Amino acid sequence: MTTPHEETLFSLWRELVDVSSASAVLEWDQETYMPSKGQEGRGRALSTLAGIRHRLVTAPELSDALSACEEKAEPGSDLEAQCREARRTVDRASRVSEDLAKALAEATSQGLASWQKARAGSDFSVFEESLGRIIELRREQAEAIDSSRSTYDVLMDEFEPGATESALAPVFENLCEQLSPLILEAAKSRPVDEAPAMGDFPVAEQKAFGLFVAEQMGFDFQAGRLDATTHPFCSGFHSNDVRITWRHLEGDFRSALYGIMHEAGHGLYEQGLPSKWAGTPIGGAVSLGIHESQSRLWENLVGRSRSFWKWALPHFVKHFPAKDGLTVDQLWPALHTARPSLIRVEADEATYNLHIAIRFDIERRLFAGEISVPDLPEAWDNAYEKYLGIRAENASDGVLQDIHWSMGAFGYFPTYSLGNLIACQLFDAAENELGDLDEAFAVGEFAPLRDWLGEKVHSQGSRWNASELVQKATGQPLTAGPFLAYIRDVSSEAYGLENPAPSSGSRR
Repeated sequence: MTTPHEETLFSLWRELVDVSSASAVLEWDQETYMPSKGQEGRGRALSTLAGIRHRLVTAPELSDALSACEEKAEPGSDLEAQCREARRTVDRASRVSEDLAKALAEATSQGLASWQKARAGSDFSVFEESLGRIIELRREQAEAIDSSRSTYDVLMDEFEPGATESALAPVFENLCEQLSPLILEAAKSRPVDEAPAMGDFPVAEQKAFGLFVAEQMGFDFQAGRLDATTHPFCSGFHSNDVRITWRHLEGDFRSALYGIMHEAGHGLYEQGLPSKWAGTPIGGAVSLGIHESQSRLWENLVGRSRSFWKWALPHFVKHFPAKDGLTVDQLWPALHTARPSLIRVEADEATYNLHIAIRFDIERRLFAGEISVPDLPEAWDNAYEKYLGIRAENASDGVLQDIHWSMGAFGYFPTYSLGNLIACQLFDAAENELGDLDEAFAVGEFAPLRDWLGEKVHSQGSRWNASELVQKATGQPLTAGPFLAYIRDVSSEAYGLENPAPSSGSRR
C-alpha cells in the first residue's frame, strides 16, 4: 500500500514525464516533418517546455515527497531504486537555474538549424557561433551541477551514470591497440568483394524490406512508426508510441537495412519497458550504453549472421529480383568489411570503435581547454588521419557529420562503444542459456532472443544501475573479451587472415 508521500512523488513525476514526452515529440518533428521556416517558433516552444520541466523537477513539494520516501524506503526495495533515480535527476536539475535550462533548450534548437544548414553547404563557419554558445552553456551547466568534478565527467554522467574519463580512457586505448593491427592486416590482405551488396535498390523497396525485417524482429508498428531523416534515431514517448527513423543509399542496401534494424533494436527496448513502472523514476532505460547494446545486438550479431540470411535472402530477392542467384556465402563477407571510412554511421563493425575513440579524445580535449571551436575541423581531420589513415575532403564528411554537438550531447559518444561491448556479452549469455540460436534465426524465429532480452534487460527499466544489470544478465562484469573475439573471428574469415579466433556460432 502506497503512502501519501509516495502518491505525491509518483503523481508529480508523471507530470514531469509528460512534459518531457511533449518536448520529445516536438524534437522528433523538428528532425522529420517541420518546415524549415518553423525553427524560431519551435525553439521558443522547446524553451518554454524546458522551463516548465525545470520548475516541476525543482518544485519544493517534489523534493519534500522524495525526502520522505527516502526515509521510508527499505534497502534493496523498489522504492529505494525509485528514490535513487529520482534523487539523481532532482539534484542535477536543482543546481541549474531555470534561465540556464531555457537558454540551453533554445540554443540547441537553434544549433540544430545551423548544423543542418552548415552540413548541407559543408561550411563549418555557419555552425561555429551556435556551437560555441552551446559549449559555453554546457560548461556553465556542468559547473553548476558539480564544480568538484571535471566538466567532461559531469557531462558524461547525464548519459551513462557513473562513467568517468579516467575509467574510459584505458578502455578506448585497449580497443585501439587491439583493433588497429587487425584493420591494417585486413588492408594488406585480399579485398572483400562488396559487389553482392551493391546495385540498384529502389527506395520504396528498401523501406518495404526494412519494415518487413523490423516486424519479424518484433517491433510493433501499431505502437510505433518509421520515417526518414538526415540522421537516424529512435524516440520513445511511451511504450506504445515509439518512433524510429532511417536513411538510404540507392546503390547499397546495407545503410538502410542495418540502420532500420539498429533503430528497431532501440525501439524494442522502448516498447518493452515495464508498464508497471511507466511514468516513474525507474520506468525508463537505465543508460545509453545499455540502450546501444540493444541496437548493436540486433544490427550486427543477428542481422549480419549467416543464419539470419538463410532466412532473409529469399525475402530480399523478392524485393530486389536483380539479386536472384545470390548466395549467403557470396553476401556474408560484404557484411563484415574492416575498411577505414569517414562516416561513423556507415562504419563497419571492426572500425566503428575507432570513430568513437576519435570523438572521445576530441571532446575531452575540447572541455579541457586544449582545443577551441575554430580548431575542431583541423583536429578532426588530423585524428582521422592518425587512427584511420584518411582525411575528409569536405566538412560534411568530417566534423559536421554528426548531429550530437548541435544537441549539446557532449559525452554521449562513448556510450556507443560501451553498447558494442555489452551487446556481445549479452549475446554470449543468451546463447549460454538458450543454446545456439542459429537454428531459430535460419527460419525467422527471433522470439527466443527477444524474450530473453525482454526478461533480462527491457523489463528491468532502471531498477538496477547499468553495471548491476550487466552483472545480473550475464553473470560477470563488463568485459571487452566477447566483442574482441567476435571481431577477430568474423574479420579473419572475411579477409582470409591467418590464425582466426575460434568460431562463435551463429555470429558466423
